[in-house]
Amino acid sequence: MRAFLYDYLTLKKRIFIIFLFSSLIPFISIGLISYYTIYSLLTNKIQSGIQSNLKQVELSLENTISNLNHVSQQLAFQGTVGKKLDQLLGANQPFERSYIADELKNELSLVTFTNPSIGLTMYYFKQDGSYIFENSGVKSNFSLDTMPLLAQYYGISYYGPHISNNRFDNQYVLSALRKVDLPERDDVYVYIESGFRLTQNILNNNQFGGTVSHLILDNDGRIAYSEVTDAFPRDSLFSSFAGGEKSGSLHGYLWFKETSNQGWSVISIIPKVDYNKEMNRWFVQILLIALLFVAISLLLAWLLWKMVYRPLNNFNKEIKLLAQSNAQPGLVRTKIPEFDYLLHQFREMKEQIWDLFAEVEQKEKRRVDLEVEKLRYQINPHFLMNTLDTVHWLAVMNGQSEIDRLILSLNKLLYYNLGKLGEIATMEEEIDALQQYLTLQQIRYDFQFDVKIEVEEAVLKMPIPRFLLQPLVENALYHGLNDEGFIRVNVARLQSCIEISIRDNGTGMSEETIQSLLNSQKVESRKVGMGIGMNYVKRMIETHYGNDAELRIDSVMGQGTTVFLNLPIREEI
Repeated sequence: MRAFLYDYLTLKKRIFIIFLFSSLIPFISIGLISYYTIYSLLTNKIQSGIQSNLKQVELSLENTISNLNHVSQQLAFQGTVGKKLDQLLGANQPFERSYIADELKNELSLVTFTNPSIGLTMYYFKQDGSYIFENSGVKSNFSLDTMPLLAQYYGISYYGPHISNNRFDNQYVLSALRKVDLPERDDVYVYIESGFRLTQNILNNNQFGGTVSHLILDNDGRIAYSEVTDAFPRDSLFSSFAGGEKSGSLHGYLWFKETSNQGWSVISIIPKVDYNKEMNRWFVQILLIALLFVAISLLLAWLLWKMVYRPLNNFNKEIKLLAQSNAQPGLVRTKIPEFDYLLHQFREMKEQIWDLFAEVEQKEKRRVDLEVEKLRYQINPHFLMNTLDTVHWLAVMNGQSEIDRLILSLNKLLYYNLGKLGEIATMEEEIDALQQYLTLQQIRYDFQFDVKIEVEEAVLKMPIPRFLLQPLVENALYHGLNDEGFIRVNVARLQSCIEISIRDNGTGMSEETIQSLLNSQKVESRKVGMGIGMNYVKRMIETHYGNDAELRIDSVMGQGTTVFLNLPIREEI
């Protein structure tokens, strides 16, 4: 099937296909190898960058939490500051309480000054929700219940990331709540916030270059912090946490996970579109280069086609001129030696063909002339006409008027039809001969035919070939004319031609019969009388008029037949 279709492809299409395949197949092969190689390299590069960045975030958070743990330990009962708080709460004298409070504030200031990453710090009384010694203003809606719990171990609860409870700060922070463990009271806690801006800067320090977001999970896989809340809402469980995988795909994102020593996890998530952006950019570049190669291939194919098309076009013109005439065009050079040689050979062949055409045409004309002469002189005119003259005078002497009329009409008809007056006649002479023929037929069949002949006076003197109307009327007589039949002969001038129509109301003819009458190459010798047939009429008008004359037959079975003959008007034929 493919070979069959290829056989019908034009030369132009074949050239284009060959150029496309010859340029694209090597390029596609190299492109596929390059694609898989670069895909592997880019994947390793991207994943390495993401994992490295994720590890830094995880270490930064661990350091921040460790720092919170260290500072909270100083503020607990075991530290120097925690002991002073116990003294303050146990002092009864105002002066003593004021003195201890000043010392405690100084200690707290020293701690926060030596730890610049520490933010809001205060002692919190869980029983009544009050707090003291805060180093900055506290927001009125401060509540531990609304903060996301990140991890809890060794009596310390870590929260975050969350918005700072510092009245003058709306940054994300991590915080720790540690029990002070005072001997007399067990509802006192240290609340410390860390400046999360340092960790936030690390989160934003993306080595991948795409849109990377982060999740922070607690020890149970609950999302404590989310930068993509629509796909990963806070306080929901991360569905891939339980499997222990370190990377995967979820909700149209690729994710990579790092788990800290304390059990919480940091996850980097990247939209798949952004993850593939660099590879897609490389693919687009390869595609553009491929299109450039295709364009160059098509251009080369087009140039080759133009180089071949011009000689082929010259051949096409030569072939058209061969079919139209033997006129020789000016010599055209293609500037390609092989094609110039073929054109020269073709022109020589063309001249030989036209010489053969002229020779065949001359032979055919001589053959037609001989056929017409043969038809015209099938009967020896001298012997026949002399005999009919003898019969005519015998009929006159014996008073046989009917025989006399018959012989006289026959003699006139033979004299006209056998061309004694020449090959060309006038329309008037042709009508007179037709009337003599009808007289003979009426005497022969002893029947008065209903024949009406209408001829415009303007065409009576116009020259036409002799013996055209009789075969047409004879055809009407021999195709189903009955007792109530009629024949109408109309001759009129129509613009630059003579229109002749012979109509009857006989039985009609089939299409096969019409084609046989028009195209038969044999004389209708089976007919009675003078019938030479439609074939003679057709050949006669072809001889004298070529393709300018027209013979047509319209017939309907059971209704009749009409023969149309259109002859161009000429002064000489």
